[in-house]
Amino acid sequence: MATVNYLYRSKKEIASLTIRLLYRYTNRDFVLSGKTNIAVSKDYWNKQHKKRLRDIELKNQQNEINDELNKLELFILKNFELVKNKSNLNKQWLNDQLHHYYNPNQTTALIPDNLVSFIDYYIEQHKDRVAPQTVSKYRTIQRKLHRMELHQGYTIFFKDINDDFKNDFARFYTAEKYSKNTAQRELNIVKTFCKYAKRKGILVHTEADFIKLQKKEVPKIYLSFDELEKIEATHCIHDYLENAKDWLIISCFTGQRISDFMRFNKSMIREENGKLLIEFKQRKTNKLMTIPILPKVKEILDKRNGDFPRKISHQRYNDYIKEVCKLAGILEITEGKKQLNISKEKEKIIMRNVSGSYPKYELVTSHIGRRSFATNYYGTIPTTFLIYITGHSSENTFLGYIGKSNKDLAIEILNYFK
Repeated sequence: MATVNYLYRSKKEIASLTIRLLYRYTNRDFVLSGKTNIAVSKDYWNKQHKKRLRDIELKNQQNEINDELNKLELFILKNFELVKNKSNLNKQWLNDQLHHYYNPNQTTALIPDNLVSFIDYYIEQHKDRVAPQTVSKYRTIQRKLHRMELHQGYTIFFKDINDDFKNDFARFYTAEKYSKNTAQRELNIVKTFCKYAKRKGILVHTEADFIKLQKKEVPKIYLSFDELEKIEATHCIHDYLENAKDWLIISCFTGQRISDFMRFNKSMIREENGKLLIEFKQRKTNKLMTIPILPKVKEILDKRNGDFPRKISHQRYNDYIKEVCKLAGILEITEGKKQLNISKEKEKIIMRNVSGSYPKYELVTSHIGRRSFATNYYGTIPTTFLIYITGHSSENTFLGYIGKSNKDLAIEILNYFK
């Protein structure tokens, strides 16, 4: 239980009151003090403040001061309750709270200054600009950060996001068996939250812009043109596998995410100068796209009387295309990552991406179509066109996505000078 009291600690006749926060934690007593902006006279505080007053002017003054004291007390105690490990609190923490109380801008009074709570605010502010799967990703990170807080025993405030936080973050992700790349990617998203918090007037540590984790290079799994021919030639006994196979071919020749290609329907198709195009809005970027329907996609449409295959859930699609690739003989042992249950307890399921050597068909997921399209056509179609179709934000991002380096780019350029 924490309490707040106020003291007059000055020799001056008029001075600001001192606030004291007193609490007991882990069998220890703590007292934190700071200066308020509530100025009163020594005579009033010592002789009149706690008395029942009849003078109307003094009574009004007493009510105003009590109202301000109560509001400040509520603010301090509310923020105090947010802190998990209260043994870490010090005078600077109390001074920071006083600063936030007396210096709110138009929005920061309602904006959380701790990371986990701020994610709710960030999602609300961006709800019209981000896709549902992006919100889901933010929620996943939020749950991990909350677990980290419980594990570390402290609340993650923006003012504390520095190199020490980065090290705690990396250790926690390692202990939870997440990959280095997951930690690196999600720390970058934390930095995005920090930048937005700073724009909104929240006090953010100066090191937040510079914290980073190293990325580990991993193999980029894709299906070559030869492997796609094997898949096309594979006879699937079951209709659900034939349906999934057709979607796989479509994904490899349109370069789109499953959240987009699984929504394709014949109403999106139009003809321009004898060429078939498909027009749609990308779920992730909200960008209106118009891309050509390549011959392999048209073959599937012709086979299905102009319709796209039957829609299926993302999970079933992932399961079915593995079966299709296994039937097609995509069996080469390949370095990669796949999701495995790493828990040793039978009743507990903890899924993580585990690196290793596996038959290639086991590494096939819904994302392979987009990467196969980008990789197979790189060097034969201008990179600018490929980036337009895949929707990558920059050439560097695109090259990293398909695992190409500056050397590969230089060789591609050299081919134009032969």
